[in-house]
Amino acid sequence: MQIVVDLNRCQGYAQCVFLAPRVFELHGEEALRYAPAPPDAQAERVRRAAAACPVQAILVGAEAGAEAGAGADVR
Repeated sequence: MQIVVDLNRCQGYAQCVFLAPRVFELHGEEALRYAPAPPDAQAERVRRAAAACPVQAILVGAEAGAEAGAGADVR
């Protein structure tokens, strides 16, 4: 599984952190850190986190691969 978070779109609501804390974490008050290739055991949690993102900043699977290939800004 591959994920990409559009950090320009992310507003720091942290819904992803609550739903998949082993994959996403807030650093400081607004900076999001995440594992771009989380373990398969976290797949369902990551999908739920992506669905819960109020600004739809998280891309999962094929969407993430296409975005990464297009030169997305991944930090």
